[in-house]
Amino acid sequence: MTQTRSLTIFGATGSVGESTLNLVRECTGRFGIKGLTAHSNYQKLSQLALEFRPDCVVIADDAYYRPLADSLSGTGIDVRAGHQALIELAGEPVDCVIGAIVGIAGLAPVYAAVQAGQQIALANKETLVAAGHIIMPLVKEAGATLLPIDSEHSAIFQCLKNESSAAIQDTTLTASGGPFRQLTRQQMGQVSRAQALAHPNWSMGPKVTIDSATLMNKGLELIEAKWLFGLAPDDIKAVIHPQSVVHGLVNFKDGSCLAHLGAADMRIPISYALDYPHRLSWQAERLDLIQLAQLDFAAIDTDRFPCFALARQVMAAEPEQAVVLNAANEIAVAAFLADDIRYLQIADVVDSALAHFSGCAPTTSIDDVISLDQTVRRFLSAQPNLC
Repeated sequence: MTQTRSLTIFGATGSVGESTLNLVRECTGRFGIKGLTAHSNYQKLSQLALEFRPDCVVIADDAYYRPLADSLSGTGIDVRAGHQALIELAGEPVDCVIGAIVGIAGLAPVYAAVQAGQQIALANKETLVAAGHIIMPLVKEAGATLLPIDSEHSAIFQCLKNESSAAIQDTTLTASGGPFRQLTRQQMGQVSRAQALAHPNWSMGPKVTIDSATLMNKGLELIEAKWLFGLAPDDIKAVIHPQSVVHGLVNFKDGSCLAHLGAADMRIPISYALDYPHRLSWQAERLDLIQLAQLDFAAIDTDRFPCFALARQVMAAEPEQAVVLNAANEIAVAAFLADDIRYLQIADVVDSALAHFSGCAPTTSIDDVISLDQTVRRFLSAQPNLC
């Protein structure tokens, strides 16, 4: 009989959290939920807790502790609140920690899980974008296991399994191109929030969906891949692939190439991480190559997608520039979603922040990373012409 694997899901009410719990529902008896967390959506967290009966739930915003605790009164579920509660839960023994909190807010719990030597299924790309130089050495030191949930990184991870790093020529991540793949830069200047949120292939949360439209998401993924796989910037490429069927490719020095194909469904890379090193049997969508008929690829136009160009530039810079890039992008995307800036201004905000914060002091700890992140946010908040 297969042993039940215990899971703690950070960001349970978000897009990746929902996809993970959908897999848990489908694979009855395979997984048990130890912990669930949310930022402020206590109603949804309460509903999930009543369904899955975890040992513990954490609401990060402690203003919602009382209504959450009241809704779960008498259930025996341990209800906690606040940032420190997240950190403590991340270190508690469990078979797999799912790091699905969006943005820099997900860094501290993942860091705590790494310190505790956990197996971590990582969806939060900001952890490695902003702190890869700190996290990856600690993964080795603490004996932790880091498994990517991003479809592209999962693809590369699987292609590299049992391969020597010396055999790798280069790697390629694919990008759908988002909803504006065929628009001119002038047309992009007129797009609305609703248009930017209408991704043609993937179902994601609003922040990641906007990042996919600007191709900042792909730029962040290049930086993440650099740290995750220990690759040089020149050995990581990206191409437009509108069908989102090929998720990643690895070229080897002997001239061979391995590619990973799969349906555009986040549950597929999630399932690989949850049951690693095994493959989970579930009713995943199967590819029909005949029905697909063709697969298209194209170069990324950096004039139309300047956010990608900025991330590519930062990938080869000091790690502090990636902290600035990420913080500025989070602020700019939030401003766009609030209708405070236009779509093309997202790249302008990020570029201005990178120029202002060139030559930062080295970040040698997580506290340093968080401090720089907060400094960038304060700077941008004081710039009325930016946000």
